[in-house]
Amino acid sequence: MKKQTRILLALSAGLITLGAAGCAGVNGAVYTPGNPVKVGLICVHNDQSTYDKNFIDSMTVAAKNLGKKIDGNPIIKTDVDETNDCYTAAKDLVKQGCNVIFADSFGHEDFMLKAAKEWPSVTFCHATGTKAKVAGVANYHNAFASIYEGRYLAGYAAGLDLQRRIAAGELKESNYRDGNVILGYVGAFPYAEVVSGYTSWFLGVREVVKNVVMDVTFTSSWYDFNAEKNGARTLAERGAALISQHADSMGAPGECATMGVPNITYNVPTPEVGKTYLGYSKIDWAPYYENVVNSMFAGNGIEGETNNNWTGTAGTGSVVYDCVNAQDKILVEGIKAELVAGTRKVFDCAKFTVDGKHLTSYLADVDDDGTFTGETEAIVTQGGITFFNESAYRSAPYFDIKIDGIAQLNN
Repeated sequence: MKKQTRILLALSAGLITLGAAGCAGVNGAVYTPGNPVKVGLICVHNDQSTYDKNFIDSMTVAAKNLGKKIDGNPIIKTDVDETNDCYTAAKDLVKQGCNVIFADSFGHEDFMLKAAKEWPSVTFCHATGTKAKVAGVANYHNAFASIYEGRYLAGYAAGLDLQRRIAAGELKESNYRDGNVILGYVGAFPYAEVVSGYTSWFLGVREVVKNVVMDVTFTSSWYDFNAEKNGARTLAERGAALISQHADSMGAPGECATMGVPNITYNVPTPEVGKTYLGYSKIDWAPYYENVVNSMFAGNGIEGETNNNWTGTAGTGSVVYDCVNAQDKILVEGIKAELVAGTRKVFDCAKFTVDGKHLTSYLADVDDDGTFTGETEAIVTQGGITFFNESAYRSAPYFDIKIDGIAQLNN
């Protein structure tokens, strides 16, 4: 799921100062820098979803940090489907005078873009979307973070735990396939966002335990408790000694606890599942919310944005991971420092193969122009490392490569 962001930019500098009378006589508020910013947030589910809870909790933190720069409490709309209901919700927030409206789910994008076109004086920000770069709509923005780095770090921490279990003889014969330890991953859809995430997690584990393979099962939903639970059970029954996820309920962590399989969760820590919980990763959206509001308040465009896309990093405080083992975290913090410094790359082409070969070139589908063809060279060499340059040319992930060692079970 995702969200996107848009600030009232006028061509190359400054705010859009146009007033906007949208459809049906609904007028968009015209924001004047230096005044409190009225904020709205559209969520696809509610705080029972770990995904949406993360966005909501981040908004609470951001509002507190922003203080009087926020006009009252943010208006949060929950359980807004990825249908015209999103447009209707956006319209209502415009009617209530919101200057900036955020939305958190990938399927919200077309409806947020529709609203942005109708109310050009309002900033529309969409997380995980892909169209802002090519849409040509000044007040519409996309945002994401380099969460693949967070998943890599969480995978590295999980690998340290797995290494100890191997040394202690705790794994069973069923946890091996052709001499390799079996990992498992519950994914929502076979989209680039999910592929990027599970590949980076796998590479993190493999940095510690070299002989691993991984099975991935998809639920065809971002939030389906039973499908996620059943996916985790399928992976455990196939011998997975360690499981992670990119789906939004507690179905997978709960089933991992039932099956006794250590797991890494997403969006929120889940220590309540017991001894199987090893850690988690997430995007902290508070820095982005604060960036947007602070930029508007100062009368500037969104700081750090390129082509209406903003990518948070570990350096901006947007990428978060944690692990329960304090000693492991000390080691992983050292790996994190290398990622921040650029001396380590998650998708280092020397660390994975495709059909037995290391990549030297790959055209990624970065521009969401409806053609579904790769047009951007994503393999670069910097500092002596040749790597896939994820989230550099737009905020949303575009790593969609099936690397050796990972099997998709149901796609």
